[in-house]
Amino acid sequence: MTVLAQRRGACPALSAPMQTGDGLLVRLNPVAAGLPTAALIGLCESAARHGNGIMEITQRGSIQIRGLTSESASLLADDVNALGIVVRTGVPVETSPLAGIDPDETADPRPLAEAIRTAIENAGLSRRLGPKVSVVVDGGGGIGMGALLADVRLTAVRREQETYWHLAVGGTADTARPVGLVAEADAVRTTLETLEAIAALGREGRGRNIAAGRLPPRSSQGELAGGRDVQPLPLDSTSPLSAFLLANATHALGVAMPFGSMPAEQIAELTHAAAGLGATEIRPAPGRMLLLLGLTAESAATLQAKAAALGFVTEAADPRLSIAACPGAPACASAHMETRALAEAVARQDADLLDGSFTLHISGCGKGCAHPGSTPLTLVGGENGAGLVVNGTAKTLPAGYASGYDAARGIGRVAALVRTEGRPDETAAACLARLGTATIATAFSEG
Repeated sequence: MTVLAQRRGACPALSAPMQTGDGLLVRLNPVAAGLPTAALIGLCESAARHGNGIMEITQRGSIQIRGLTSESASLLADDVNALGIVVRTGVPVETSPLAGIDPDETADPRPLAEAIRTAIENAGLSRRLGPKVSVVVDGGGGIGMGALLADVRLTAVRREQETYWHLAVGGTADTARPVGLVAEADAVRTTLETLEAIAALGREGRGRNIAAGRLPPRSSQGELAGGRDVQPLPLDSTSPLSAFLLANATHALGVAMPFGSMPAEQIAELTHAAAGLGATEIRPAPGRMLLLLGLTAESAATLQAKAAALGFVTEAADPRLSIAACPGAPACASAHMETRALAEAVARQDADLLDGSFTLHISGCGKGCAHPGSTPLTLVGGENGAGLVVNGTAKTLPAGYASGYDAARGIGRVAALVRTEGRPDETAAACLARLGTATIATAFSEG
């Protein structure tokens, strides 16, 4: 199998990996919601054999394997095929990893999602839409899809014993532009009309770029009687880092990857333990999580302790969940600092700063791979050491600098400032916003 590297900004599929600072990267989205334990163990062994031994779960719940060469990426692809792992291609149409077995979901989104996938392929839209265009079909439940960016969002709403789908374009559940409520029978057609409007803008077109006049006319939407405007129901639940009961009367356990990645051998070790405790499959999930299915309440508790011992995140209060960090040095040749060691140090010493109100972004270089968006605090490795960006991205000019070895102490000084200046019941994010750039940068750089 010939593997060609993609340009940056495209989606690094198995057949077209993306060049990064630590070699080629591939992203896998299994057609099945999860992988049997034996298949995941085999994938971990292949990642260790052909890559740099690091596996990631992305914020959207995809599996990434890093550190590949052109030759080893082909060998990985051969292993994936031999393991029987079928991966999705074309426009992503995403649903909750627990779709159909989540006892709290408003509606099962799988039939609608599959109908949309088929319609996209039949219309030839995969060839005309850009590589980043995506659709989210959110049936609700315990795994929130609301934080995911999507060009087209369909969110289940129940009214008078009927299921409707709230259509919005270009954003998260909070930021997407509402279009209206669509009857289930009209949802596929209206989604296709919206995607056609995006395709008309060219390969760079996105949902956020559609002018209001290009959206499907309201007459094509199955609105409720009386033409009432209906607001979407936000379904942005917290991802469960615990054992929980599924609709099929079995239990699942949610664990997260610290900073989104783990050595493949540790994922394999957890999977071996899960299989020994009765787990049948493991599903990647949004929020950089793994869901281990087929457990009893007792075996889930045992497995949770094993996951914690291996270094996985098993509690929602873990401060590591508030840090986005790229692989950093020495894994990535582009990085100017050891991001993961720095992230671990900050998580240990400044847990009170990482109160869940904001994301601390730690980037080994100015590309900002781990978190392309703006954050209240971003640490960026560069020629001048560690730069601190306040309310910006890794590409923003830093407001202050510290030597690489002093970066953790610099964040510690910012945390101390927040402790001293914070008001009762004020979040760390609110305190940082009130303190302002100059004060934060001075605290970081002094010493």
